[in-house]
Amino acid sequence: MGVMGVNFLAGDIGGTKTILALVTVKDDSPGLGQPVTLFEQTYSSPAFADLVPMVQQFRQEAAFVLDNRISVAKACFAIAGPVVDNTCRLTNLDWHLSGDRLAQELAIAQVDLINDFAAVGYGILGLGSEDLTVLQSAPVDPSGAIAILGAGTGLGQCYVIPQGQGRYRVFASEGAHGDFAPRSPLEWQLLEYLKQQYALSRVSIERVVSGMGIAVIYEFLRHQYPEQESAQFKQLYQTWHREKEQEAKTVDLAAAVSQAALEGTDALASQAMELFLAAYGAEAGNLALKFLPRGGLYVAGGIAPKIIPLLEKGSFIRSFSDKGRMQSLMGTIPVQVVLNAKVGLIGAAVYAAQS
Repeated sequence: MGVMGVNFLAGDIGGTKTILALVTVKDDSPGLGQPVTLFEQTYSSPAFADLVPMVQQFRQEAAFVLDNRISVAKACFAIAGPVVDNTCRLTNLDWHLSGDRLAQELAIAQVDLINDFAAVGYGILGLGSEDLTVLQSAPVDPSGAIAILGAGTGLGQCYVIPQGQGRYRVFASEGAHGDFAPRSPLEWQLLEYLKQQYALSRVSIERVVSGMGIAVIYEFLRHQYPEQESAQFKQLYQTWHREKEQEAKTVDLAAAVSQAALEGTDALASQAMELFLAAYGAEAGNLALKFLPRGGLYVAGGIAPKIIPLLEKGSFIRSFSDKGRMQSLMGTIPVQVVLNAKVGLIGAAVYAAQS
């Protein structure tokens, strides 16, 4: 037992950085309760040979700050990589993690490893209203399914099913690797451009709805309408294209395009974001049709919180709702954007609390 209730160790592990948090859930919390952070720290992942010495350092720092070595009931770590049988070999880090080994070496009764986007699914359950912004209001059914998608480096998708008695289960999905379905002449041209330019037999949704997607949409539009490209973006694009295969990059084309669209300073960038948001909204609508998430559809990932004004302009929801005879049904599904960048860390805490 700790300061306020049962204490858990949560972690969000990436190839570059790892965030660790000591959290507690009040004993009298209804259902899962909202995790309360007692201590949190961020570390450089490559600076450690393994997760164990990092956690040991974290616990020493937590004990010093809190003036008390607090016991940990369970731990859960969200990992950017495939988790099989509670083990994971990280893609961008020479770590091979096993929940059983970590439990033994850290003297914690139970250690669970979960995929980072599955952690986002659990993290939704620990968010407050200040962590969200509403794109479409509708009544929330607490017993209904929840669907989540999030564009960032790639496109993650998952869904959450209530299990009763305040418990939930997150199911992973590879829906982002489904086929990109064009809905307009311009999108058909985009599809053909991607197939030819990248020698593809088919194009996945993730290739269009992701940070990579914003960049290739802009690349397609400059190819279609070269006379519309500004001198500034021509230079940015050329630098980005030259550095594509290099590890060190000086230009983030997707970020530059989205920022210019937000500021309204570049017509081609604005058109690229319109095309991106239309595809994003359409895929969100496809996910909603498959799961009928009366508990809410959540737009997570690194891109959405940075482009809220563009999302609120309406093209995302218009594409979300544009489902023919199902259009009225689409209006009954609550749609919210996740603003809290630590949703994965929160999800690891929620998973530990309910496991």
